[in-house]
Amino acid sequence: MSTDVTTEQPTSVRMWFDPTCPWAWMTSRWLGEVAEARGFDVDWQVMSLAVLNEGRDLPEEYAARMPRSMRLTRLATAARAGGGDAAVKALYDALGERIHHERRKDDDAIIAEALEAAGLDAALAEETEEHDEALRASHQAAIDLVGDDVGTPVIAVDDVAFFGPVISPAPTGQAALKLFDGIVAAASIDGFFELKRSRTRGPVFATDATDPQEA
Repeated sequence: MSTDVTTEQPTSVRMWFDPTCPWAWMTSRWLGEVAEARGFDVDWQVMSLAVLNEGRDLPEEYAARMPRSMRLTRLATAARAGGGDAAVKALYDALGERIHHERRKDDDAIIAEALEAAGLDAALAEETEEHDEALRASHQAAIDLVGDDVGTPVIAVDDVAFFGPVISPAPTGQAALKLFDGIVAAASIDGFFELKRSRTRGPVFATDATDPQEA
């Protein structure tokens, strides 16, 4: 991949994700590729859709997903407490492969396998409220930057954050770099807030490019 830089590289890049969100997964694959090509680290942070939707009147089908969101965001937060950012990324990668690419629902097995793949303590599989304060603080940090009328993913370039980018499929190669440079450019403009169009497809993963999955 070409690493030509067309805009000034940011000093920090953060991304907030919920492991259950297919759109955040797509964004993370794109951002991870850009980070590798450009030689910077991403600070992977947790944002919980369960926390975001507390007290809201949700459709029954969507509300049924919230316990899974809470369980997995608690898991990712516990992994950070024990192993820092590297542990979060390794766990997210392992969870995402099973949840989004394999489309599995057997969470007990998914979590056990993901912890083993990430080299983390199997005891983290037990869901507890021990790290809820840290989870909510991480979530609130994203909300403070972008507002509470959005969801995941959220990315921050230095101290400017946006909801998104919402992309399908995740661009690769030069296209991935062009998108990142556009976001960096947008973040450099004081007063830039929103650019949006309606989605016309669901998340398209590299493993099922001809079989879009609806969110």
